[in-house]
Amino acid sequence: MKISTMAVIMAMTDEAKPFIEALELKKLACGLGDALPMEVYTGSVEGANLIVVVGGKDQRFGVDNVATQPATLSAYLAIEQFKPDLLINAGTAGGFKAKGAEIGDVYIGSGAIRFHDRRIPIPGFDGYGVGSYKTPDVDKVAEVLGLKKGVVSTGNSLDMTPEDQRMIEANQGAVKEMEAAAIAWVAELYDIPLVALKAITDLVDTDTPTQDEFMQNLKFASERLQKKLTDAVHCFAGEGIA
Repeated sequence: MKISTMAVIMAMTDEAKPFIEALELKKLACGLGDALPMEVYTGSVEGANLIVVVGGKDQRFGVDNVATQPATLSAYLAIEQFKPDLLINAGTAGGFKAKGAEIGDVYIGSGAIRFHDRRIPIPGFDGYGVGSYKTPDVDKVAEVLGLKKGVVSTGNSLDMTPEDQRMIEANQGAVKEMEAAAIAWVAELYDIPLVALKAITDLVDTDTPTQDEFMQNLKFASERLQKKLTDAVHCFAGEGIA
């Protein structure tokens, strides 16, 4: 499929800034609406339109709008306003040392994107809670760009409780983050392919507190993400996606 418009959904300003600056994207004054905190940046790559939606700041707490609620709204409005052929959710995430992850690795979601914190033990609702949203075939992109592959598992908390760990293991999750499955739900409704790119800031299966490792490595991981995300948008704009 030839890509004419790509929309990249990102949560944190610090994650998005290196990418926005590298591609010299221009900020839209109107954003996604006067009452909404999301910021929108536009540009072009290989003749394709590029839209970047960043979550912006929460008006009450002054922090980045992270996790599933802002991500869902950003994805819906980006689709409605810009009609993209492809969605990309890019950001940082936790990885697992036991599965070979290292700080700064960039993963591309492969196989499925799942929730690990929507536990609804009722027949039918249990599968709905996990979601299991399919990803497009990313094998070629992963090989060309030198990306690791794995299932992306989404929850709304930075830490990992024992129950979250059990669900992530059941999900076969290689990456733990806070937005992708919410965006995947919206993408599935509109039948738009979603690619998830996640740079590792912290190793959640070590003794180092997640929040400390995240803050320590956010700048480095965001710079690594920028390089791979730039390569990815050029690749998708040039060759499209299967």
